[in-house]
Amino acid sequence: MKTADALRVHLAQSRIALELDADLQSPSSSPFAHPFEMNGAQVGNRFCVLPMEGWDGTPEGEPSDLTRRRWRNFGISGAKLIWGGEAVAVRCDGRANPNQLVLSEKTAGAMARLRQELVAAHVDHFGSDRGLLVGLQLTHSGRFARPHAGGRPEPLVAYHHPVLDRRFPAGVRLLSDEELDRLVADFVRAGRLALEAGFGFVDVKHCHGYLGHELLSARTRPGRYGGSFDNRTRFLREIVSGLRAEAKGLGIGVRLSAFDTVPWRKDPDGAGQPEPSPGYECAFGLFEGDLGRALDDARELLRRLDSLGVRWICLTAGSPYYNPHVQRPALFPPSDGYAPPEDPLQGVARQIEAAARLKTEFPHLMFVGSAYSYLQEWLPNVGQRVLREGKADFIGIGRMVLAYPELPADVLEGRPLRRKSLCRTFSDCTTAPRNGLVSGCYPLDPFYSERPEAVKLGRLKETLRA
Repeated sequence: MKTADALRVHLAQSRIALELDADLQSPSSSPFAHPFEMNGAQVGNRFCVLPMEGWDGTPEGEPSDLTRRRWRNFGISGAKLIWGGEAVAVRCDGRANPNQLVLSEKTAGAMARLRQELVAAHVDHFGSDRGLLVGLQLTHSGRFARPHAGGRPEPLVAYHHPVLDRRFPAGVRLLSDEELDRLVADFVRAGRLALEAGFGFVDVKHCHGYLGHELLSARTRPGRYGGSFDNRTRFLREIVSGLRAEAKGLGIGVRLSAFDTVPWRKDPDGAGQPEPSPGYECAFGLFEGDLGRALDDARELLRRLDSLGVRWICLTAGSPYYNPHVQRPALFPPSDGYAPPEDPLQGVARQIEAAARLKTEFPHLMFVGSAYSYLQEWLPNVGQRVLREGKADFIGIGRMVLAYPELPADVLEGRPLRRKSLCRTFSDCTTAPRNGLVSGCYPLDPFYSERPEAVKLGRLKETLRA
């Protein structure tokens, strides 16, 4: 769709409620260029680099040359809010892959240097780090942990799931309350190290099916971390309390899957279909067609976070493992995915609408929106409309910044977009690492397309198509 009118016609015919501006405002008046301030933190514009799971750290959990290159690209992007940049495990058994970064006493120095490289790249390109805020996402992968060489699953779960447990033939291990107590301490320790390394805030990850997110839906779990809403949020609340006590001055944010669905799977023809799940109660914010009702869980959690003084919220939805079309709308599925069961623009619109509703109801909280990459050429036009109408405070970009890191800077300077660099959601950035290759944009970044892994990826995709 090469014109705004053509896109609007498609949206109307498809009954997709998504609005956009036909033209971008000049750099001096663009809502993307407006600074933002909250709780003493100042951010120079409204672009945000979202945290992504890296697959190219060292076995010890330190950044590699590839990691450092990616973070330098974050620095030259022009975005002033770096929401973690990377999902970093608070201990080794929480890694989602054997090459995910880990924050520990042994790796803290390398993480500090990684942040410094990002800031230095930003200063080299823009002359100053004024208004640049860099955070770090802290995570434990829980059910989806694969911490050791070979990448075999080693799931540590919050509760026994009637559908997802079946996807682990070797079984899952239930974490005890005492183990969760120790994990709270690990998050707090990692937060203190992040502060010492120079990060302005940490994101206590509660999204995408990982442990923090799974605990929010632990209705059937006995003990102190399950059942009631108070118990299901205990893990998050105790981490926040510990960070306040031991990492004074560190900002705290939460990336949250605001709604979820039943797990999906690939049918014999490769299309996505929902798993039969009668009486399903394992979702935090179950979406069954009524988005307003699905957001009730998120509303209750946001009220709790507000009472704790946590006002930096990054919204997403679902999980890349069991409903990827909900979490990251794309036309082309990764190797372990399925063909999208809906127009991906519907998934984009759903996440934008969720953020808009929550921003309206919680205007004093700061919200980063997600799921914009599939918009491709129209990302700036939709993002401008969202910001102009106050439906979110920041436009988050993830996959797009891997393919086209300078997109924010180009928009802010009023330059035409480089169409050949735009992410087309080929999903190679997921297919490659899911099959043991380093993460990167193989189709559009010449640095990766010229690496030997690109040849291996091509052969893999030929095998999968066959």
